[in-house]
Amino acid sequence: MKICIVGGGVTGLVAAHMLGPEHEVDLYEKRDHLGGCLSSYRINGYCLEEFYHHCFSGDTDLFSLMQDLCIFDRLEWLNGTTGYYSQKTIYPLSSPLEILKYPELSLREKARLALLVMNAKKMDVGDLDAVTARNFILDRLGENIYRSFFEPLLISKFGENRDKVSAAWLISRIAIRSNRGVSGERLGYLKGGFQTLIDALETAIGRHCVVRLNDPVESLQKDIHGWRVNGRLYDTVLSTLPPHLLGVPGTTAAPRIPYQGAACMAMGIERDITDGIYWLNMKDPAPYGAVVSHTNFVPKDRYGEHIVYLASYFSGEMPPHIDRKMLEDFCSRFNISESEVHWKRLAVEPLAGPVYTTGYRKLMPEYARNGLFFAGMFSPPNYPERSMNGAVVAGVEVAKLIGRPEDI
Repeated sequence: MKICIVGGGVTGLVAAHMLGPEHEVDLYEKRDHLGGCLSSYRINGYCLEEFYHHCFSGDTDLFSLMQDLCIFDRLEWLNGTTGYYSQKTIYPLSSPLEILKYPELSLREKARLALLVMNAKKMDVGDLDAVTARNFILDRLGENIYRSFFEPLLISKFGENRDKVSAAWLISRIAIRSNRGVSGERLGYLKGGFQTLIDALETAIGRHCVVRLNDPVESLQKDIHGWRVNGRLYDTVLSTLPPHLLGVPGTTAAPRIPYQGAACMAMGIERDITDGIYWLNMKDPAPYGAVVSHTNFVPKDRYGEHIVYLASYFSGEMPPHIDRKMLEDFCSRFNISESEVHWKRLAVEPLAGPVYTTGYRKLMPEYARNGLFFAGMFSPPNYPERSMNGAVVAGVEVAKLIGRPEDI
């Protein structure tokens, strides 16, 4: 069977990896490199992700893929610390003692919060799809816990969409991030960065597939012979793009999944500015929702400089001059001179990921639709929280369906 795969992110690469040995596969990627949102910069002799990444101890399908690609030995487990920036002060919130010292919650509120965290893995998120995260926390834990603890998290991930996000996402987020010790969260990272994974996948699919870089899909038509993609004939097509981007005349439009954009500025700087904290959520208003100090997670000596990300999400058009606003605010807020910034890169992705609004479950398309296949961040394995593991699972599951059309 001749198969077209649209999109060179993790899901498309995994599907190509599975289908390539037994089928004729062409993979189309509009950029000049593979990786999608897992793409990396090459700076000063090292690779660094355009958007910060790590994995979790429960990502078993991702680990199986790493073993298959012979890179599992490069996976390491590191400590990820967290904190909040509130009223011009950095509050570490990784250890039980640090949480007890956090002045914006009472002891009673901290106990109620701890109980929710302990129970998160037992909750049925399906029952929470129709409830906003905001209302769930306000009803269960009260106004102050929401404002002081959860709202900064929602702002850092969803920006102006924070009040639309379902409690299903929030509880899933809490559950997946509950692998904590006394000094922080246990998170996975690949030595050499996640470019190691993309390079291994590219090498593997290169043995069997044709990779078409700088080749966006500009035409898709169905005829009696099959599907024509940019004029080339295929038996079937798998798209990893948001479903509404691949409209086909004469077919029923897919439900429009709400997406948001991301603007992420990476910088190399002289010194640590977050007091050893990896992930600092911004409670005070700022043109970014979080400061992610990569070298408070991965050792600085691998890069020879401190690396920081500023993360911002947006809907529709990107705010004007966002890069300038981010840099000026960052330097002013953390008392750093622009001369201390060795380099900076801004990655912008208008469709960085779904917004897990209430009712999201009903919007997810099936893998097979209108004679095409769809899989990606919008697929069930990435609900109610997207991850590299979910992208891998979506690629595996859709590849199995394509390889066995009788099961559809």
